[in-house]
Amino acid sequence: MISMAVVAVLGVFLMQSIATSVLKSRELAAVEESRANIATASGYLAPQTAEVADASPEGGSGGQAANPVDSAVSALTERSGGRYDVVVFNEDGIGDGRASGKIDYASIPARLRDKVKASEEGVLYTQPVTLRYLGTKAPESGLAIGGKVNDSYEIYHLFPLNSEETTLLAVQRVLIGVGVALVLLLAAIAYLVTRQVVTPVRLARQAAERLAAGRLEERLKVRGEDDLARLATSFNEMASNLAVKIHQLEELSQVQRQFVSDVSHELRTPLTTVRMAADLLYESREDFDPAAARSAELMQNQLERFESMLADLLEISRYDAGAATLDVESVDMRDVVLRAVGDSEALAERQATRFELRLPSEHCMAEVDSRRVERILRNLLFNAIEHGEGRDIVVTLGADRDAVAVAVRDHGVGLKPGEENLVFDRFWRGDPSRARTIGGTGLGLAISREDAMLHGGWLQAWGSPGEGTQFRLSLPRLAGTELRGSPLPLVPPEVEIRRAWRGHATPVMAPAVAEVGARSLENADAGGFDVD
Repeated sequence: MISMAVVAVLGVFLMQSIATSVLKSRELAAVEESRANIATASGYLAPQTAEVADASPEGGSGGQAANPVDSAVSALTERSGGRYDVVVFNEDGIGDGRASGKIDYASIPARLRDKVKASEEGVLYTQPVTLRYLGTKAPESGLAIGGKVNDSYEIYHLFPLNSEETTLLAVQRVLIGVGVALVLLLAAIAYLVTRQVVTPVRLARQAAERLAAGRLEERLKVRGEDDLARLATSFNEMASNLAVKIHQLEELSQVQRQFVSDVSHELRTPLTTVRMAADLLYESREDFDPAAARSAELMQNQLERFESMLADLLEISRYDAGAATLDVESVDMRDVVLRAVGDSEALAERQATRFELRLPSEHCMAEVDSRRVERILRNLLFNAIEHGEGRDIVVTLGADRDAVAVAVRDHGVGLKPGEENLVFDRFWRGDPSRARTIGGTGLGLAISREDAMLHGGWLQAWGSPGEGTQFRLSLPRLAGTELRGSPLPLVPPEVEIRRAWRGHATPVMAPAVAEVGARSLENADAGGFDVD
């Protein structure tokens, strides 16, 4: 497109230059010839004396003198050889004028005649005109040159420009042909040049994609010593170093996973022995003195925590090894939620926390691994109990045609901005100075996220300092289908309404907010759960 634009601009410029040059040359030649013809015609149009009239061939005692205008036109017509036409007027007007050939007097514009009449002898005026002819001959472009002779006559030379137009048309065709050929040539050159540049870049892109896909042996062929060749060399060096680093990291990761797995398995045997001894001591603690009895209780509690951590490490090692599988069955998610809440009741009572359940009244079936989903919910409930500061925990179950979701909402310390994803990291703690009150291992949320991803679902977190935290588990209702959305919002609706009321509500918005709140209360009453 750029080549076409450049060639078009150059073509127009050249065409204008050539046309100007051709027409200017024709005009100069026409002016010189007109000037010579006017000098010739001035002899015929000069005032004649009586002696000259009597001596003329047509004169005599009874003859008349020849018309000088006719004589001048005849002489100039013979001299033109048909290359142009001549029109001569006397100062009385068109009635006494003469024209060569079949030229129409209307070919001479009135504006040109006015200039010639008002001019002095020897001054010529030119003007482009349309030549019109008497009869059937078509009009054509031409050039009119006029001047005054002997202060009594006007003489006009009418030069047709058809030959110049034919020449310019031929030049235009040549320029168009050359322009098209030049554009094609530039396109071919650009194609060849860009191919020399783009092809290696395309090969580098394809090699990078294969390298990113895990084919670490991918390399580029190095040809020549130009910049592209140096790029290929640098790419190959980068790929080699990357392959070495990835191989080292894989070996290290494998060693770490194997270490965790081996240690976890090896610890089970001595832990079983220690567990048996601890159970014996714990059952006999009433026979001990208070200090020994308290030590037995503490050892029992820490052994339970150690067993839980060991079980989590084994589960994490299965995920790292890619050995985790699902035991899918169609279950009512309400039963799964109730079982998870029942397992957490004892801990909630110790922390003075109450559960508020918001479950649908109809069956909520989904194809899930109930054991893993219950473990996710227990981890979410334990986390809410620990960080909920004794306030009520809201458990909401929602469903639509494609998905089910469970939201666990606490009103505790909340999360700082950016911590929504960090909570799922292994052994991550929002406040390192805060002690674990229920003996968590630090792996619960990490395992929960792995369980959710194994189902093809989402486990997401929302939190705000002072407003609490909400975790949302979203799962597809049919195993193996893609999850496209969640039936429950991630941000609690009451938080959205409160923020809108505080920051953006106006008297016009107040009825709408009130209507939303009333509708929420109606839905809550219909679902059979408590409402604050």
